[in-house]
Amino acid sequence: MDEAQISARLDALRTEHRDLDAAIAALAGAGNPDQLQLARLKKRKLRLRDEIATCEDQLIPDIIA
Repeated sequence: MDEAQISARLDALRTEHRDLDAAIAALAGAGNPDQLQLARLKKRKLRLRDEIATCEDQLIPDIIA
């Protein structure tokens, strides 16, 4: 993947992460939230965070001191 593709993927992942954050907040704010669904959304959000970090690492070159 080139830098433009990684940047586009990173933007998409960040958007999905924000959307999941809003969905988790809405579900948690419900009177009787579905705990299983809430846990699945949180796990998905964590996987997205890891994938975002991986993409960011690909964009930033390693600097050896």
